[in-house]
Amino acid sequence: MSLTLKSVLLGMMVLFMAGCNTMQGAGQDIQRGGEKLEDAADR
Repeated sequence: MSLTLKSVLLGMMVLFMAGCNTMQGAGQDIQRGGEKLEDAADR
């Protein structure tokens, strides 16, 4: 495997891992917002 190909693959893996982390954080934020809406509706 050439060095260029290895570098490209490594870069793609890093971006993929960062993207997963970001989506997980966004999902948690949306979940918290939904919980606050439920609490407000219960009152």
